Amino acid sequence: MGGIVKIALLIEYEGTNYYGFQIQTSVPSIQGELEKAISKVTGEVVRLHGAGRTDAGVHASGQVATFETQSGHHPCTFVKALNFHLPADIAIRDACQVEADFDPRRHALSREYRYTILNSPVRLPLTRRWAYLVPRKLNIGAMSEACDMLLGQHDYASFTNKEGGAKNTIRTILGASLKRRGNSVVFDISANAFLPQQVRRTVGCLIRIGLGDMEAAELGEMVVSPKIGTARPTAPSHGLCLIRVNYSYIGFGSQL
Repeated sequence: MGGIVKIALLIEYEGTNYYGFQIQTSVPSIQGELEKAISKVTGEVVRLHGAGRTDAGVHASGQVATFETQSGHHPCTFVKALNFHLPADIAIRDACQVEADFDPRRHALSREYRYTILNSPVRLPLTRRWAYLVPRKLNIGAMSEACDMLLGQHDYASFTNKEGGAKNTIRTILGASLKRRGNSVVFDISANAFLPQQVRRTVGCLIRIGLGDMEAAELGEMVVSPKIGTARPTAPSHGLCLIRVNYSYIGFGSQL
């Protein structure tokens, strides 16, 4: 058996059946399922470290996580072997070896999330696991105007809960945009990092603006005059997906 190497995984999952990414006692988690699969492949007890903790019900197409192993398996072997042992709603898209000091959370340059709203007068069952139904027509222009107020480095305490507010709440929003795609309204946002519930609270406010129940200026006031938890409501988790985690370099062929 060779020396210890660190493997990075590019992971996709549908979060419906899980209580978030982070491992928890007595409830299913993405991390828990991954660690069980890795142990079956390597025969080792491993601890997986993710780029971020997605909440219960949140999905991902580009989560990144690392683990250490002495197994000697090639990264391509991990992709095939782990997918054999994982449930159908979790998959490894790619794997690569990284430096021993690589940290998927601390070394991330930015994260990209997408929130999908089904803006339809009737529900569409095929979208129920990944899009939030808003039956009243949304004013995309007003919502887009509000997106511009989110950009830059600010104290985003208004967009998190007490847990998030107990930490440093300054973040840098790099991009925020809305597009209508047929019956769907897609909100994309990127930042150096996000606070707990930040994206979902932002979406909750944008929906209120789109329905005419809130002015865009009110959202701007939450940005410039932060007060923990004032951004309400928190949009449901099933509309949210972690699309991508960006690094200066990582050897995922399918992420390029």
